[in-house]
Amino acid sequence: MSTSGIEVYTPLALGVSVTADSLTVDLTDGRTLSVPLAWYPRLNHATASERAAWNLTGGGRGIHWLGLDEDISVEGLLAGRRSQESPSSLARWLAARGTR
Repeated sequence: MSTSGIEVYTPLALGVSVTADSLTVDLTDGRTLSVPLAWYPRLNHATASERAAWNLTGGGRGIHWLGLDEDISVEGLLAGRRSQESPSSLARWLAARGTR
């Protein structure tokens, strides 16, 4: 078995902003990554104050919204992975919040 000499480096998150339309993450390598908020239904259904209540986890490897029970990894963002939450799980979460 051979191994590649290429080292894979995943940058860390430095800052996060969430608007009504997008999630934007500033990375340690100087890039800024922006994805549609529709990729993450819990963030999409959240209030502006809930969206603003994030914390970096793992030294910047991920972003966590405690009040929304939402976690997004920088690696997942870079890979273009959307939320994998099932429609039934989202419906239960919305019902618990008292929203549709």
